[in-house]
Amino acid sequence: MKFSEAVVNNKDHNIEWINNLRLISMFAVIVLHTASPLLFGYKSVPLNDWLTGDVYNALVRFAVPVFVMITGALLLHRQYGLRDFLKKRIGRLILPFLFWSLVYVAYRLYNEEFTFTGHLWPDVKFVLNQLKSGAYYHLWYVYLLIGLYLFIPVLGKFVQHATEKEILYFLVIWFLAMLLATPYLSIFNTAVDIHNFTGYIGYLVLGHYLTYKRFNFRALPYIAALVFVALVALISWGTYYLQVKDHELKTFFYEPVGPFVVVLATSAFLIAKYTKLKLNKTVKRICDNAGKYTLGIYLSHALVLSIFDLNDINFTIFNPVLSIPLIAFVCFLLSWLLVYGMSKVPVIKHLVG
Repeated sequence: MKFSEAVVNNKDHNIEWINNLRLISMFAVIVLHTASPLLFGYKSVPLNDWLTGDVYNALVRFAVPVFVMITGALLLHRQYGLRDFLKKRIGRLILPFLFWSLVYVAYRLYNEEFTFTGHLWPDVKFVLNQLKSGAYYHLWYVYLLIGLYLFIPVLGKFVQHATEKEILYFLVIWFLAMLLATPYLSIFNTAVDIHNFTGYIGYLVLGHYLTYKRFNFRALPYIAALVFVALVALISWGTYYLQVKDHELKTFFYEPVGPFVVVLATSAFLIAKYTKLKLNKTVKRICDNAGKYTLGIYLSHALVLSIFDLNDINFTIFNPVLSIPLIAFVCFLLSWLLVYGMSKVPVIKHLVG
């Protein structure tokens, strides 16, 4: 039987836990960006503070891969015309992306990170180059998402007509190609080129598979939780070990398309799938509302964090164990309120995401 037939017959087709996982991943991204300056300050901050940043980074590294897995879970099984899909998905993404990119260009100009020449064409070329390469550090994900959207119509056809064995075959080759691409295992690489299987496309298929596969194994969520804790410990300890060994920050264990983060993201995904949350109507309504603005929160949160930092509101205000999640939470709320408020303004409501 094709795996797609199991998807159609799956009574959990409307997946409520996906929205909760999306919000958790969004908050995790903000925690990551709140803690990262501490991590990169390994030469100047106290070791205990650096270790705090290291652990927080390891704890939330699942976030972006899980975002991609959610995209695969929601889109790969659907039937749609190519033109309609590209218009709907990329069309909805382009306007918010352009709007916030220009916001970040203006913000950096205001902060005098660069200046315009006063000549129209050179200044226009500079702005266009910013749009080409990314106006701010977090916008790389939008470029990634656009690329994935271009590939989804092709990948979706494969998933919809593949058997479960064929999907697992794809995932095994993807993981093997990933292993052989790591620095410490590259010596086993051969002239056989399997690198076409690498990249974030594997997360699309993995998210789709894990969402609709029925696992008849009661202990699975507990094993997933143990694996998640173990991976957080391994990633944080491994990063610390390499930092001590090489006297510089190495991101080997942090790589988003790497074996450690794949297992971390898989365990986080399964924990979310098998955790039954009973939310009261008010909390559910709040979560549903926030879920509508996830893209806008992602696009705007870096601006809020930067304004925080300019006003010395960062991990240094008190113990980083508490300051990092607190700042991230306040940033999440303010970003949400910002995007929510802007969405009520008729002129820009379609631009904020």
